[in-house]
Amino acid sequence: MEFEELYQEIILDHYRSPRNRCSEQEATGGNCVKHENPLCGDELLLSVELDGDGRKIARVCFAGHGCSISQASASMMTEAVLGMERCQALAMVDRVRAMMHGEPPDEDLGDAEALQGVSKFPVRIKCALLAWLALKSSLENGNHLAEKNHEHG
Repeated sequence: MEFEELYQEIILDHYRSPRNRCSEQEATGGNCVKHENPLCGDELLLSVELDGDGRKIARVCFAGHGCSISQASASMMTEAVLGMERCQALAMVDRVRAMMHGEPPDEDLGDAEALQGVSKFPVRIKCALLAWLALKSSLENGNHLAEKNHEHG
């Protein structure tokens, strides 16, 4: 099996069996950000809770709808950052974003590395980055229901 086929299988697995998916009620019941990609209709509600010290991601889940890339990417992101320190998660967002803009991944990104092939399709980059940018907003601006449209990745 070639890398591209393996990556497609990983993306499909996360799309078909998303990790850390929750209901909209669960997502908005706590600390939540809402991000949208108006170009293709992807919508994501992301709930992030930090531990008592505010340093580590204690809980993260997502709700919403969209294409297979946006939903799989959200699943990959939540799985990757759960238990991470806030600063590590922000650094991972930057590494994924760089990869999506054509840079080779500089560290092991886990299943998120499967998104590397999406960088060949500029319209799909926004789909792949939606959850990651929502996480960045949540961690940088505090966890509250904030809405943001992403027309640029």
